[in-house]
Amino acid sequence: PMHRYNVNAFELFHLPIPKKGIVVGILGRNGIGKSTALNILSGNHLPNLGHYHQPPTQESIEKQFSNTIIGDYLKQLYKKEIKISFKPQRIELLPKLFQGKVKDLIKKVDEKNISKLLIDELELNNILERNIADLSGGELQRLAILACCVKKADFYFFDEPASFLDVTSRIKAAKIIKSLANENTSVMVVEHDLATLDYISDEIQIIYGHEGVFGIVSQSKSVRRGINEYLDGFLPDDNIRFRNYSIKFFDSLEKKRISKEILFEFDELEKSYKDFKLKVNPGNIRKGEVLAVMGENGLGKTTFLKLLANLETPDKGNSPKKKVAYKTQYPSSDVDGTVMQWIAKTTKEFTSGWYQQNIIEKLGLLRLLNNKISELSGGELQKVYIAITLSQEADVYAFDEPSAFIDVEDRLKIAEVIKEFMTRKEKAAIVVDHDVQFVDYIADSILVFEGIPGKEGHVYGPCDKEEGMNRVLKLLDITYRKDKQTNRPRINKPGSQLDSEQRALGKYYYTK
Repeated sequence: PMHRYNVNAFELFHLPIPKKGIVVGILGRNGIGKSTALNILSGNHLPNLGHYHQPPTQESIEKQFSNTIIGDYLKQLYKKEIKISFKPQRIELLPKLFQGKVKDLIKKVDEKNISKLLIDELELNNILERNIADLSGGELQRLAILACCVKKADFYFFDEPASFLDVTSRIKAAKIIKSLANENTSVMVVEHDLATLDYISDEIQIIYGHEGVFGIVSQSKSVRRGINEYLDGFLPDDNIRFRNYSIKFFDSLEKKRISKEILFEFDELEKSYKDFKLKVNPGNIRKGEVLAVMGENGLGKTTFLKLLANLETPDKGNSPKKKVAYKTQYPSSDVDGTVMQWIAKTTKEFTSGWYQQNIIEKLGLLRLLNNKISELSGGELQKVYIAITLSQEADVYAFDEPSAFIDVEDRLKIAEVIKEFMTRKEKAAIVVDHDVQFVDYIADSILVFEGIPGKEGHVYGPCDKEEGMNRVLKLLDITYRKDKQTNRPRINKPGSQLDSEQRALGKYYYTK
């Protein structure tokens, strides 16, 4: 092993290899060793080579890996000849690390005098005077990406840069991150959004194994091949089947049967703030239906959910009378006790066989039940909050970006859990998310948010999924296709033959 934490504790085999001029994409489940690898590559951890009881010295590590690429890298790292810049996963912690205005943080970290250009590219001009504590998830993410990019470094590491970003911002951020790779610098990106990882990476390295037990880093692969082998669960070069099933994407345009009975209605709603105004058309949701909400950041999607959940009071229109359970955009770990204690306190169904099988097991929470909430990772915390939301007695369940920090396998499981819950309980769900693949899989209908980000938002719909997805992608000026081998959604390169053909047909959403 490259590193082992303790007796019978997690161990990591091999390391991803940084390559100059290349963006290496890292793909793997949560709890599989991606953070451990980062800590070793950034110098925060000395790899103990499995000798947790008697850690080796830097010199012995260099000797162990002499005449290898990773050995040369570690040697330069330990001699402080390599400078690291990395964007962490938990961007919601940024306000705790730096208090003050956005412009003050940018001025403090800009070592390359390129912040003005990136401020324009990432559309941060309108938040420069705001306090960091007041920023939304998408704004915090774009600021964190900028802060990482403006530092002079030899190695740039980005941990889930797509979380909380809308599709357009994901592409802009991907282009900026990709531009960092040159003959003097290496870039490594951990990302669960396959469309973004596909777009940003030059090579893929897969980390496979068993969550919380061990992780093994694969050989480098081409992007398409690497992602498709990961979905298949079999690595031919290593002759390893690391998952006993393939992740498949079926025809998501096939409509499920939904009750005609309306469960929930909302009025025409308006809400105004100092610099922003939201107007929402009246609408309704039927029993068993999942309504997805899409659109750029800063158009009022979170405000809309809070109005429905009675967490905000509308200036015009009446708040819904039915109970709405709301999962916040930012799950907080400031909760006392264990996962089991919190869920058991929330629902009487905790001990029932159906709840254990369809919520606890399918969300992968069995191994976390005795863990403290305060010690959970971002992905683990997200799944616990989804379970807590589904544990409440309500008519409608509202989820604000449930795919953030969640790995590929669990994204589809979460979608399945939410869909099955609504069908079985004859409830309805409203889901705000930016992962096209996730929305494609979970949605029955779509509400499209339009307007001017940060100034005014209004909605189109609800409408059926095909019309809604096509409208969103046209607004974002992006076309999608389906991979011929796996059926997964992929972003077309601007100006490519398929991109041009789909635009000519007005089919921004993939055609069958």
